[in-house]
Amino acid sequence: MPEFSYVARTASGEDVTGLLVAGSRREAICALMDRSLYPLKVEPVSQKVGGWFRRRVTVAQLASTLTQLADLLQNGVPLLQALTVLAEQSVHPELRHVLTQVRDQVAEGVAIDQALAAHPKVFNELVVSMVRAGAEGAFLEDALRRTANFLEMQEDLRSRVKGAMFYPAFLAAVGTIITTALIVFFVPRFAELFEKLEREGGGLPWATVMLLGLSNFLGRFGSLVMVVLVMGTVAIKQAVASQQGRLIWDRWKLRIPLFGPIFLNYAVARFCRVLGTLLRNGVPLLKALDISAQSAGNRVLAQAIRDSAENVSSGETLSRPLAQCGLIPKPIMAMISVAEQANNLDEVLVQIAEGIERKMSRQIDIMVRMLEPMMLLVMGAIIMFVLVALLLPVVEMSTSL
Repeated sequence: MPEFSYVARTASGEDVTGLLVAGSRREAICALMDRSLYPLKVEPVSQKVGGWFRRRVTVAQLASTLTQLADLLQNGVPLLQALTVLAEQSVHPELRHVLTQVRDQVAEGVAIDQALAAHPKVFNELVVSMVRAGAEGAFLEDALRRTANFLEMQEDLRSRVKGAMFYPAFLAAVGTIITTALIVFFVPRFAELFEKLEREGGGLPWATVMLLGLSNFLGRFGSLVMVVLVMGTVAIKQAVASQQGRLIWDRWKLRIPLFGPIFLNYAVARFCRVLGTLLRNGVPLLKALDISAQSAGNRVLAQAIRDSAENVSSGETLSRPLAQCGLIPKPIMAMISVAEQANNLDEVLVQIAEGIERKMSRQIDIMVRMLEPMMLLVMGAIIMFVLVALLLPVVEMSTSL
């Protein structure tokens, strides 16, 4: 059972503090009043699950939990009881802890979407937005099941990308380690020979001079470079965690060569699928636009969608303000415009999402096939440069002799 810290006032007017174990915050308050204590402040004590080696809740576990919750609700089980069952049956300690807290908050009268939003590391914006729409539109079971399907499809795409990028990433890592080891440990052994050749021959090739300079720099300041890289990475992660930093990061991602169109297509597909699902379940357009903007996964596109919603509220069609943002491709905007006129926007949006996802799958396959030989060529060129820079002075000296 969860533990609560409290500040209470006795009948004589003195303030006392302590800890109390109870099933929920309401039970803790009742227990204090039974002791003739007037509760001033009652808060749950945060509990760390698993310490430093806490296991993260995977997307597959989250999708399975949402599906089970949908099944329990569809079979007539009350929401509070369904959350209790899921919390008791969960084998993941972190998920069990989170579900217990969600159940306690729901028992105190907090809405289910607000209870989920209190745990952003487990329930992302997509889950919270879809649950909020389902609770307000009386289709919570369907929203939970569709959200689980969204998460599974996104995880499948993410797994395919990670699997396809493993070999190029492995080549890059191994090549970087080998090249760094050659420059830091192997090149300095030739320093005396190169100095002798330079005194006798009058100079060294530019490639050798560059290689010796780089080796000397890494030998002196290599540890400092590592510290700067680590601190820079931490600083970037902290900056991206803020609202403005996230907006700048999302805008920069869309401009990356090769990867930028993939990030944009992913966000557009996610927006179309969520918006189509909400409209199919009878959610009003403005509300559906707000939820789908939060679920797009890209702040730049989300801001463009919110600007479009403001124009829609003044009586314009959806396609016209969306086309002005310039982020959504013109063929897709043409399909949305025709669907609005034909009054089947919900079906067309889902079809658009499926078409974009198929196109992304082909683009990723082609990109990975091109990336592997490119990585081999780059690594080969770097190692060849090191070898040429080492051997060129010797070759020139033997030629002069």
